Amino acid sequence: MQDPIVNRAQVLSEALPYIQQFYGKTVVVKYGGNAMISQELREAVISDIILLNLVGIHVVVVHGGGPEISAMLKKIGKESRFVDGLRYTDGETMDIVQQVLCGKVNKDLVATLNRRGGRALGLCGMDAGLFQAKALDEKYGLVGEIVKVDPAPVEDSLKEGYIPVVSTVAQGVDGPNAYNINADTAAAKLAVALKAEKLLLLTDVRGLLRDPEDESTLLSEVALSDVPLLVKEGVIQGGMIPKVGCCVEAVRSGVKDTVILDGRIPHSILIELLSDAGIGTMLH
Repeated sequence: MQDPIVNRAQVLSEALPYIQQFYGKTVVVKYGGNAMISQELREAVISDIILLNLVGIHVVVVHGGGPEISAMLKKIGKESRFVDGLRYTDGETMDIVQQVLCGKVNKDLVATLNRRGGRALGLCGMDAGLFQAKALDEKYGLVGEIVKVDPAPVEDSLKEGYIPVVSTVAQGVDGPNAYNINADTAAAKLAVALKAEKLLLLTDVRGLLRDPEDESTLLSEVALSDVPLLVKEGVIQGGMIPKVGCCVEAVRSGVKDTVILDGRIPHSILIELLSDAGIGTMLH
């Protein structure tokens, strides 16, 4: 049996070519789901992000906050309603979305990163016109479709060595409204605007499975040309369709590759980026 110290040295030396490959490059991490709720997973994600930042990789964190929004709506006696998987957002709900995403969730995440020795900076999609949007469809209420991304505030933060933490609320270009934006979509659009090397979408699933009941049927790589057939065969279905759609758009628009990654696995970000054992589904 191999000595665990030797094992550890092998793991560290295995990381070197990947650190060299990503050094000075930008990686966008969409952070959500279980990885946000469970304390253990949250700690793992935070330490992964700080480590990547310390070895010279530019990490940008884009976060949602669905469970927190639902909890706050429940507190004020308002029921969460979803249309085609998107939260129906009326004026009152939008007020809560803005308070929770740009306020509590964003600042909690920034504070946790800073406490652990990172230098994080919280940005809301409305800061310096980072995300600009128009209404997606009136059936969703104040849910927006991003029409423009101005990455300057994020780029400036990265230049100064900060870890930008971005909440997905956008400034309306079709009136005085703020808009609720799907976090996967926002992360993909920002990755394109930043000319990012990689986009990682943390989810609560193993990745794309040929058989949803069997985790050993993980598709570790998918070419863009395979996607229509996988949708037709029902391999990509339900909530995975818009997620994969975001990945496809990002890769088509110049992001080198995107990975749908299981956020339930501790340190999945490090395993995916800095080891030979890629564990999610990569679209390229």
